[in-house]
Amino acid sequence: MTVLSVNINKIALLRNSRGRNYPDVQAFAARCLDLGAQGITLHPRQDQRHARYSDVETLGALCQARGVELNVEGYPAPEFLDVVKRNKPAQCTLVPDAPDQLTSDHGWDLRKDADFLRPVLAELKAMGIRSSLFVDYDNMDLHLARELGADRVELYTEPYAEHFGSAHAEVIFQGFLAAAKRAQDAGLGVNAGHDLNLDNLAKFLSIPGVLEVSIGHAVIVECIESGMQDVLTKYSKICRAC
Repeated sequence: MTVLSVNINKIALLRNSRGRNYPDVQAFAARCLDLGAQGITLHPRQDQRHARYSDVETLGALCQARGVELNVEGYPAPEFLDVVKRNKPAQCTLVPDAPDQLTSDHGWDLRKDADFLRPVLAELKAMGIRSSLFVDYDNMDLHLARELGADRVELYTEPYAEHFGSAHAEVIFQGFLAAAKRAQDAGLGVNAGHDLNLDNLAKFLSIPGVLEVSIGHAVIVECIESGMQDVLTKYSKICRAC
């Protein structure tokens, strides 16, 4: 079974737009878990325009109480790492986001960024926090993630989502299939995320051994369209079938 980790950022964005705790991020996350999600993801960016560093503590407590994992994503700036060290989530996914970046749009260059990432990954390991690196599917250096000290990689799936249903879909899918195998052959666990949704997830999870998918934007939009219970039930069914 693949773990479904719901990214709560868009709920935090709605909350911040009104200046008070509505919608309640913790309550929404709890409802997702009630309806079948197996984990929660939070990606506090450096400007905290949606998820805030304080949300890491709140959702960490929720996940611990529920016996599920919190995955904290972000660029490993000092203040981000301080939050991770204080709260010790089950997993920390390092993402190469610029401070003003709208959304994640590329993975790490595992050769160029090696000297930067290696000590960060060592710190996470020393604290017992599982680490994951956000990577592109066509990166031929995925084995280096293991050498740098990462436990997993998260495949950036926007290219798959963008081409899903097109004439190029199968070629792109085969590229992701090959990437997952390269990572697994190197001893890495494989996660995935970005623009996965109810339409394209089942095909993606035909890739063997995907451990976790992190889905946020699509889940929130689909919940608005169809209701939380219907949407989370469908996601859970897809993930349990894999």
